[in-house]
Amino acid sequence: MSKYTLLPELEKTLDQAQSLYISEERKDILKVLIDYIQSKIDQEKEVNLNFICTHNSRRSQFSQIWAQTAGDYFNIPVNCYSGGVEVTAFNERAVESIKRSGFKVSSKGTDNPTYFILNSDEGKPISTFSKLFNDPVNRADQFAAVMTCSHADENCPFIPGTEKRIPVRYEDPKAFDNMPEEAEKYDERSMQIASEMFYVFSKIKVNGQ
Repeated sequence: MSKYTLLPELEKTLDQAQSLYISEERKDILKVLIDYIQSKIDQEKEVNLNFICTHNSRRSQFSQIWAQTAGDYFNIPVNCYSGGVEVTAFNERAVESIKRSGFKVSSKGTDNPTYFILNSDEGKPISTFSKLFNDPVNRADQFAAVMTCSHADENCPFIPGTEKRIPVRYEDPKAFDNMPEEAEKYDERSMQIASEMFYVFSKIKVNGQ
């Protein structure tokens, strides 16, 4: 049983996320990520994950936040980052979805704000903003590049410093911007990513446990 206490509303969202169905096809995709994390843990080496999408504005941000939260929850030491091939901003629709999930969110700055996201009253905030994948705040070496969108995966044939490139692609909720179902679709994508990141970290064994 985890000793890490999530914020109450976030705990409710997690209960819903963990009840979502994950297909065998998706589990096969996620197994590559599981195996990478487990190999680093077994070697007692630092685990660094850099989630990469073209604009670092939606899917890669969701992935960084949920993966770090899953690592915290299962007491697995991991450093989660995100980046892109163009700098834009953490999309405000995605930020609102994260808030609806139960995270506490604060920010500073205007054009490309830095967001500080709390998953617990006890933990340290997850800091995120739109940046290039090789921004100095991200690990420059010894990391896995987790490709969360097809465009970045197909247009970044080489990522310096990566130990392993792992495609875990998600559909872009941007397709529903300014449509009646916009919020629903952003939440749906966030929940899918939450479900899969918690599945990944639930499979990791630390000290043989």
